[in-house]
Amino acid sequence: MLTSWDDHGLTVVPRDGAPVSFPERLLVAGKAVPVFPARRAPVPPATPVELQRLAGRGWPGVEQETLGEWTLRAASGFTRRANSVQALGDPGVALPRALDAVREWYAARGLPAYVEVVVPGTSGELRELLGAPLAPTLVRTAPLTGLTRAGSGHERVRLSRTAGAQWMSLYGRIGDGPEVHEAARRVLHGGPSVWFATAPGAPGQPPLAIGRCVVDGPWACFGAVEVQPYARRAGLATAVMAVLAGRAAEEGATGAYLQVEAENAGAIALYDGLGFTTSHTYHYALLPQ
Repeated sequence: MLTSWDDHGLTVVPRDGAPVSFPERLLVAGKAVPVFPARRAPVPPATPVELQRLAGRGWPGVEQETLGEWTLRAASGFTRRANSVQALGDPGVALPRALDAVREWYAARGLPAYVEVVVPGTSGELRELLGAPLAPTLVRTAPLTGLTRAGSGHERVRLSRTAGAQWMSLYGRIGDGPEVHEAARRVLHGGPSVWFATAPGAPGQPPLAIGRCVVDGPWACFGAVEVQPYARRAGLATAVMAVLAGRAAEEGATGAYLQVEAENAGAIALYDGLGFTTSHTYHYALLPQ
């Protein structure tokens, strides 16, 4: 079984052996295999808090520290998700003391103190103390089987365990500086079982589309789905997600979830067509000094 095909070559796993890697120039022939069909199953039961904790495991901070049931996350400023406190449950101390600890923790790292606010999930007492909502986001779920059967062009998509230079060339959400780039690399590769998908472009050209999936038990989280502007509306995003879904199904997942900003109408329409519905929402808020 082919498990990886990226800038470094191919990796296959024989039925009765260890993984074998070799450069692409040694590939003589191959055969396209249909995407693994996920078994028909309902979306696994999960509360908004449980889904947010899953998402936190799939996009971990480079540095993390617990405060009771809260999780403080930092990653040199790469994405608010990896640089905010997931304030779910009991911090183990009185709320004013907990917020002082959060302020001090982020100040020591030169970062603003962002709080991830889950609705429903975050306590009303905490929400009353926070600033204006930032980046309102929908968390959407769907049965995985619908994704594995969606679209066409699956044979164009390559899977890898690592985000190589080609994949990263299309992922345009990284700031400047080597520290941020290293933090991004660590966050992107963090999670229980991470896969990267690439739809290659012409020889010597950047990829047409990319995507990322993290498998965690019965759930598969989809993200970083990007398509070149000139290649949109050709089904590439659907193909990338279908191939990732097939791999997640092979690992036993039956449910899919993703996070999409509430103002991204194009992406929401795509996910509507793939059977996604909204579970809950979240946003960020800056903790006042």
